[in-house]
Amino acid sequence: MEPPDAPAQARGAPRLLLLAVLLAAHPDAQAEVRLSVPPLVEVMRGNSVILDCTPTGTHDHYMLEWFLTDRSGARPRLASAEMQGSELQVTMHDTRGRSPPYQLDSQGRLVLAEAQVGDERDYVCVVRAGAAGTAEATARLNVFAKPEATEVSPNKGTLSVMEDSAQEIATCNSRNGNPAPKITWYRNGQRLEVPVEMNPEGYMTSRTVREASGLLSLTSTLYLRLRKDDRDASFHCAAHYSLPEGRHDRLDSPTFHLTLHYPTEHVQFWVGSPSTPAGWVREGDTVQLLCRGDGSPSPEYTLFRLQDEQEEVLNVNLEGNLTLEGVTRGQSGTYGCRVEDYDAADDVQLSKTLELRVAYLDPLELSEGKVLSLPLNSSAVVNCSVHGLPTPALRWTKDSTPLGDGPMLSLSSITFDSNGTYVCEASLPTVPVLSRTQNFTLLVQGSPELKTAEIEPKADGSWREGDEVTLICSARGHPDPKLSWSQLGGSPAEPIPGRQGWVSSSLTLKVTSALSRDGISCEASNPHGNKRHVFHFGTVSPQTSQAGVAVMAVAVSVGLLLLVVAVFYCMRRKGGPCCRQRREKGAPPPGEPGLSHSGSEQPEQTGLLMGGPSGGARGGSGGFGDEC
Repeated sequence: MEPPDAPAQARGAPRLLLLAVLLAAHPDAQAEVRLSVPPLVEVMRGNSVILDCTPTGTHDHYMLEWFLTDRSGARPRLASAEMQGSELQVTMHDTRGRSPPYQLDSQGRLVLAEAQVGDERDYVCVVRAGAAGTAEATARLNVFAKPEATEVSPNKGTLSVMEDSAQEIATCNSRNGNPAPKITWYRNGQRLEVPVEMNPEGYMTSRTVREASGLLSLTSTLYLRLRKDDRDASFHCAAHYSLPEGRHDRLDSPTFHLTLHYPTEHVQFWVGSPSTPAGWVREGDTVQLLCRGDGSPSPEYTLFRLQDEQEEVLNVNLEGNLTLEGVTRGQSGTYGCRVEDYDAADDVQLSKTLELRVAYLDPLELSEGKVLSLPLNSSAVVNCSVHGLPTPALRWTKDSTPLGDGPMLSLSSITFDSNGTYVCEASLPTVPVLSRTQNFTLLVQGSPELKTAEIEPKADGSWREGDEVTLICSARGHPDPKLSWSQLGGSPAEPIPGRQGWVSSSLTLKVTSALSRDGISCEASNPHGNKRHVFHFGTVSPQTSQAGVAVMAVAVSVGLLLLVVAVFYCMRRKGGPCCRQRREKGAPPPGEPGLSHSGSEQPEQTGLLMGGPSGGARGGSGGFGDEC
C-alpha cells in the first residue's frame, strides 16, 4: 500500500528536475569547483619547493586545507585558509616539528624551505566552496640527494689463481644518497656482468642502509674467480644515482690492482748491462746478469757458474740479480739461473744459462819508436801488433787519411811530403766501443827543396831604373833549412801557415842596371846540402826624362854659383881692372857735365854704384860704391 502522500511526491519530482535544469542554465548559477595541483613534484635536497593548489573558476567564498598523508595512512591537517572577499585568511595548524616549519603563502600555496628526505610524502589539498561543492587533489613530492664520493676497499691480501672458486675482490660504498644508488663493477674499463646469486665464477652482494638523516647508503661486495691475466688488470666500481626530470649520473671510485699468487711458467736470463748483439762485454766494465721468472710473488733465485760441468753457486736472492764489478777476461764462461718455485708445473723449465764473453784489447806495439828518421828517397816497413778478443782489425792513417788495412805499413820513395804522424788503430768489429791507437812521427832527412815566386815583368815587358820589387823564397828540408840573400835586407825565415815544413823569406829592393846584369840570389842550406836560385830582371831602361831635368838643374845651379863668385871677386878688388874698365866706359869726358837728376839713367847708376838709393857709404873703404 502506498503512503498517503505518494501521489503528491510523484507529482513534485518532475517539478524539482525542471527547477534544477533552469538553475543550471541560469548565468548566475555556481559551477562545480575544480583544482589545479601538479601530481608529481621533484626537488634536490636542500632546495625550496612550493606546492600549488589553485581552484578554477570564481568563488567568493571557499575554504582551502592542506593535509599530509603519513606512513600510517592518517591525514593530519597542516594549514588552512579561508577566502573572505578578496583576501585569504591563513592559519597554520600542525607543522609536525619540521625545521624550518611549513608555510602557507598569500595564494594558499604550501611552502617547504630546504627540502629534506623526510618531506618525501603525499600532500593533499582540499577546497570547500559551499554550493559549488568540494574538490580534493594530491601532490607527490620526491626529494633527490646526490651521494658522497664512491669509496672502494680492495682486498689487500695475496689471492691465488689456483683457487677453483670465487674470492672476495673488493667492497664498494656509496653513502647518503636518495633514492638508493646502484653499484656496478668494472675490469679494465669494461663492465662486469655478475649475478647476485652465488656462482663459482663470480657474483656480488648488496646491502642498503637508511641513515639517521633519512638518506640511503649502499654497500656492494664483488667476488671473482681469478686468472693469471688479472695480474695487470685494473678494477673499479661506480655508483649510479637519479636526478630530477629523469636524469642520471655516476660517481666512479679510484682504480686498484690485485696482488696475485700464480706459479712460474717462463724464465728469462740475460745480460742487463750494455753489450753488443753478439753478447760481448768490455773488460773492466760492471756487468749485471738478470734473471726473471713470471711467477708471483717473486720466487727465490739461485745464480751460479758452470765450471767443468759443476755448479759454482755465486748468489741466492729474491731479485734475481748478479753484479760482476770490473769484469776480467778470466770471467768469461757459462752462467746459469734457477727459479725455486715449487708450485710450478712439472713441465716448466725453471733453469736458464747464458754465455758471458768478455772482449779485451791490449795496448798496441810498433816495430819502430815514437820517432822514425829516414833519408830522402829511402824505403821502410813499420809493423803494428796487438792482442785482443775477438780478433782486432788494424788500420793505418795519416792526417785522418786512410793508408791501408793490416799490421804492416810500407813506406817507399820517401819525399818531404811523407813527413808527419802515422797512426795505427786497432778496433773490434763486434765491439764498436772498444779501440786503441798508437802512432809514430816520420822525419825525412835531406838537402833542402827550394821554391821561388817568379818575377812578373811590367805591363810593357821591361823594368825601369828605380822600380820597386819584392822577391820571395821558400824552402823545406830536415833539419830546417836557413835562407840567405845575396844582398842585405832579407826578412827572417818564418813557417808558412798551412804548409807543414815550409819556411819563407822575402826581400824588397829597387831595380838597377847592375841588378839586371848580376841578378839577386836566394840560397837554402842545411847540413845535407844547399840549393840556390838567381832572380833575373832582363832589360832595365833608364829613366830619361828625369835624368835630363836633373842635369839641367845641376847646370843652372853651377852657372849661378860662378856668376856670384865673379861678381863678388870684382867687387872686392878696389880699383882693379874691372872697376877701371867700367869707369872708362861709364865716366863722361873731362869738362862734360853729367846728366841731370831728371834723366832716367842717373838713379840706376847712382843706386848701383853707390850701393843704394840713399847713397850711403860713399866714402867708406868697404862699400861697393867706392870699388866700382
